[in-house]
Amino acid sequence: MSAAHDYISPDQARTLYGLACERIKRSPDKDAYGFFDNDKKSWESLTWQQVADEITHWQQALQQENLRKGDRVAINLRNSKEWIFFDLAALSLGLVVVPLYPDDRPDNVAYILQDADVRLLLVNSSRQWSAIQAVLPEEHSVKRVLLFHDESTTDNESSTISLQNWLDTAFSAELKLPHCAPEQLASIIYTSGTTGRSKGVMLSHHNMLSVAYGSLQFFEILPDDIFLSFLPLSHTLERTGGYYLPMMAGSKVVFSRSIPLLADDMRQVQPTIMIAVPRIFERIYDRVHKQLAEGSWLKRRIFKLAVKVGWKRFQYQQGRKYWSPSLLLWPLLHKLVVSKFHQRLGGKLRLAVSGGAALPTHAAKLFIGLDLVLLQGYGLTETSPVISVNEPSSNDPGSVGRAIQGVEVRIGKDEELEVKGPGNMLGYWNNHKATAQTIDADGWLHTGD
Repeated sequence: MSAAHDYISPDQARTLYGLACERIKRSPDKDAYGFFDNDKKSWESLTWQQVADEITHWQQALQQENLRKGDRVAINLRNSKEWIFFDLAALSLGLVVVPLYPDDRPDNVAYILQDADVRLLLVNSSRQWSAIQAVLPEEHSVKRVLLFHDESTTDNESSTISLQNWLDTAFSAELKLPHCAPEQLASIIYTSGTTGRSKGVMLSHHNMLSVAYGSLQFFEILPDDIFLSFLPLSHTLERTGGYYLPMMAGSKVVFSRSIPLLADDMRQVQPTIMIAVPRIFERIYDRVHKQLAEGSWLKRRIFKLAVKVGWKRFQYQQGRKYWSPSLLLWPLLHKLVVSKFHQRLGGKLRLAVSGGAALPTHAAKLFIGLDLVLLQGYGLTETSPVISVNEPSSNDPGSVGRAIQGVEVRIGKDEELEVKGPGNMLGYWNNHKATAQTIDADGWLHTGD
């Protein structure tokens, strides 16, 4: 491990909240999160000490809700600092966090609230809650609804209250000490199946900590790195890789305003690391080619040459091809094309990870050819989620790399990939049959791939 690293191991953290406490202890004055303040029209930051102060506030408010250890609480917000405060405060009290997709259909959300027996829900607005409530049975377990954007609303009859009013009822106190066990259930993440209703994947603190730490062994993440967060935190890849992993490494996370503003956010925030799904890279690819089509023939020709020579350079660096005289053109092509492309991505992006689906070859060749370290990985929500990932020094864009630390893989019957590792889920919530079909008696998880 490099001296520049400040990694927190799963043994040191023990739980996800313990991870936050250890990071606060190590880096109190260092920037933790960045966000765009709509009132000030500027990017602002919070230090780890400020995060600690916020968490204590949320802890006190949650403690007044008569919730018991193991109760489920759900969050249906876009990525924000409040998402983090809610998650960490809930985990600190032994509650189980159920993340919901902000754009999910009301009937899907209602099903999850019922299936997980959710007691408290944080939603964006009263309008969103009304849509969910309309499809919830009259008898449901949600006793408290917090409204993020409705600043003065209090409806005693339905137990809804504005988030601000709810927080105002709490008093400041000391940050609570972690008291959960690593193997305790931390979160239930609902994943859509190929048939039937979505299933609730039960992940422990240790599941997500071990996968975040195992991933850190594949590439260097430093305290001065900046992650740009835009994949929903309800997506396990963003939760483990874009939230807990940066905390483990001491890096800063900045929340993007929205996908339509992503290109502008990248130029302003200047991230060094980006985690995304293939469609994000394909969007950038399509935008680049649309702009090229509007340009001159010569500009298109030079761009294609830069990608072609860059790809040859990459293969040579990886030891897969011999040196070619065309590589002598690289310094000129870098100045004319590559440096300008990187400026559009903020100018400091040094590592990008793609997961969730296969990245098309044409998109991989463009980004890698233009000198971006782009790594593909593979995983499932059921494995917290990373199973394997490529390494910068051994990067095959046509593969998903090798298994991370502690994870075993094998080919089972019918050529199915099977996995055994510390990230394997505890099982499916309220679904013993599906659990038994997915994890065999020897602990091997059947991926279906």
